[in-house]
Amino acid sequence: MVHPLLFLQFISSKLQVLLHIGDAAANAIVYTWVVIALLLILSKLATGGMKLVPGGFQNFMEVVIDGIENMIVETMGEHGRSFFPLIATLAIFILVSNLIGLIPGFYPPTANINTTAACAVIVFLSTHAVGIKHHGAGYLKHFLGPIWWLAPVMFFIEIIGHLSRPVSLTLRLFGNMNGHELVLMIFFGLAPFLVPLPMMLMGVLVSFIQAFVFMLLAMIYIHGSLEEAH
Repeated sequence: MVHPLLFLQFISSKLQVLLHIGDAAANAIVYTWVVIALLLILSKLATGGMKLVPGGFQNFMEVVIDGIENMIVETMGEHGRSFFPLIATLAIFILVSNLIGLIPGFYPPTANINTTAACAVIVFLSTHAVGIKHHGAGYLKHFLGPIWWLAPVMFFIEIIGHLSRPVSLTLRLFGNMNGHELVLMIFFGLAPFLVPLPMMLMGVLVSFIQAFVFMLLAMIYIHGSLEEAH
């Protein structure tokens, strides 16, 4: 029987040859597939044979889903419920991607800048798509400021501010997860037994915090696009 890690490394090496990409990018792609497959399995386990009185894994997942939904409503209001699929998917994907790196031999997809950039671009495009859909041409007022004769200056300032959002989302998540991954690898190289354990426990906390921050900022950006310009 082929060891799962050896199989994943084999797939990663083949991707490097086929796509002419580096080792880190190939690992990010492979482990993104792993995360997607894991989430599909968990979804099937949670929804298969659902009961009116939940128990076991269904009960756990309902607590997670209700927690995310309540946070969205508290941050965005009742109209935020329509964005639950997008925000919850990003939050759970990022959290699992962060946590999977704590398993020895596994690589967290969020430690690669391409993965974090893809998530950030989704938030960026969704924000402006929602703004245009909700306000139409009036969405342009968000970029013009409150004083008409300062509108040309404010427009460029607002454009720079909005373009900095995906950059900030990308680098914050990538920097924290890649930094933690490097520190963990160093500790495992120096002392592979008890020494890395505190860093792994801290990694759990970092994983949850980074997923929460990304989700919170996504909600704030989308909610801002729904507000009326002043």
